[in-house]
Amino acid sequence: MERLASFSNDPFDKPPCRGCSSYLTEPYVKCAECGPPPFLLCLQCFTRGFEYKKHQSDHTYEIMTSDFPVLDPNWTAQEEMALLEAVMDCGFGNWQDVANQMCTKSKEECEKHYMKHFINNPLFASTLLNLKQAEEAQHNETAIPFHPADDPPRPTFDSLLSRDMAGYMPARADFVEEFDNYAEWDLRDIDFVEDDSDILHALKIAVVDIYHSRLKERQRRKKIIRDHGLINLRKFQILERRYPKEVQDLYETMRRFARILGPVEHDKFIESHALEFELRREIKRLQEYRAAGITNFCSARTYDHLKKTRAEERLKRTMLSEVLQYIQDSSACQQWLSRQADIDSGLSPTVPVPSNSGRRSAPPLNLTGLPGTEKLNEKEKELCQMVRLVPGAYLEYKAALVNECNKQGGLRLAQARALIKIDVNKTRKIYDFLIREGYITKA
Repeated sequence: MERLASFSNDPFDKPPCRGCSSYLTEPYVKCAECGPPPFLLCLQCFTRGFEYKKHQSDHTYEIMTSDFPVLDPNWTAQEEMALLEAVMDCGFGNWQDVANQMCTKSKEECEKHYMKHFINNPLFASTLLNLKQAEEAQHNETAIPFHPADDPPRPTFDSLLSRDMAGYMPARADFVEEFDNYAEWDLRDIDFVEDDSDILHALKIAVVDIYHSRLKERQRRKKIIRDHGLINLRKFQILERRYPKEVQDLYETMRRFARILGPVEHDKFIESHALEFELRREIKRLQEYRAAGITNFCSARTYDHLKKTRAEERLKRTMLSEVLQYIQDSSACQQWLSRQADIDSGLSPTVPVPSNSGRRSAPPLNLTGLPGTEKLNEKEKELCQMVRLVPGAYLEYKAALVNECNKQGGLRLAQARALIKIDVNKTRKIYDFLIREGYITKA
């Protein structure tokens, strides 16, 4: 194609004759010893033996003409160039217009020749493919694609995934809103005029330099996003979860240094740490086998099975002891039943219920400003503080128990619990307090 390009039919595309300065028309002569630039002569100056500076009339020369076949014996190089220019001007498929512009070939001849030698020709097909790949590579260097081997998702506008992608537009390989999106506002009113003083001119130059630095920062951030594949945040998070918990913590800590290490070095560091973690865990497991006297992997499988069985039995015994310990506490029993239901359904058990002996007592309730506090005596205030019961609720419970005791001539604890639908421990403390203070009597 470069050779064909040198034989353009337009004389304005070539330098003039060095002898008479006229526009060259084919055929003309090119000196094979002088140049660059090429030393070109028309046929008239060549026959006169024109000499200029280092060029002598006895130098070797070349006859420059496009009247020779290239791809087809019936098509000259000049006609090949004319066909390509006509297709470029008229568009692919407009063969009648192409033939009219060429004037030397018919519509059928133009279509057949172009399809045979420029579309279905394996040599030209591979060349066009290489050109396309080179163009895509150049585009990848300037644009910000999702990942070299991935096609970014194309969510609907203003969707949750679109917000996670920070407004990234895959079709344009760019963002809806740039980093430092209003950086151009500082330049909108700047105008360089001849009447500016030196200080004002230097100030405007400084503003332009600041704008350039902000553009560099914008491109730097885009490069980090491109190199590390951070457009699809959900996919990035899924890749993180394949590591153990300890490696995930390291991943989170080292993320701020990823832009310094680079994507390849950062991934190598994380992968090497994950491999180290796996090796340490495997070494610890082998040391446990050795301490148990196991010398082969067949015995190790049996050991792991028995260890798992023992752990399950130990968990069952622990749960049974919890039942016996909390059988008198309805809330603790409810928590234990919920935990047992989770285990039976295959879910991870909830946090075990702490024992009464290890339960941390809640601080006393502050009655300051609570309604009904002024109606209580000191002992009743102390009871409400320790039981953590608001004065209004205590007065209602007291009135209900006193009325029921007067009707029945006495009151049992079970009856008190039926009247007051609160924690059984709080009901017992209120019942004992009212008995002790003489407000009610036992049945």
